[in-house]
Amino acid sequence: MADYDAFENRNSSQRGLTLVELIVSFTLLLILSTIALPLARVQLNRAQERELRRSLREIRTAIDRYKEASDRGLLQVELESEGYPPDLEILVDGVEVSNSPDKKLKFLRRIPRDPMTDSTDWGLRSYQDDPDSTSFGGENVFDIYTRSQATALDGTQYSEW
Repeated sequence: MADYDAFENRNSSQRGLTLVELIVSFTLLLILSTIALPLARVQLNRAQERELRRSLREIRTAIDRYKEASDRGLLQVELESEGYPPDLEILVDGVEVSNSPDKKLKFLRRIPRDPMTDSTDWGLRSYQDDPDSTSFGGENVFDIYTRSQATALDGTQYSEW
């Protein structure tokens, strides 16, 4: 019985954490969280950058397919358009095929969202614009870019992609 009382007294004095143990635990948790937050932010930026590259590739591929179809004579295009689409909506709405007016060619299901601006409002360049122009000439859509002025993880501007 004496052994049991000694065991009980020893455990009752060691039930909680001391103030020093709490401070050390809290400090370790704080250090780990300050390391984890920037890493999580970088991972989020990387995911947005992947989504931006995918969206740019999808729209640019659709523009190239439109140009290829117009070069092959499948589409009737305006003379000054150089065979490029007049806007992005036509890639979604579709264009009548020259030799079959009841048939439409569609190049996109929908206009992809720009993950940097969280909209479908892309910057447009026409064939007649300068390669680094930020104002749209309006003749046709030769290229697109994001309207975000943010800087990528590699140091370049997103709008230059």
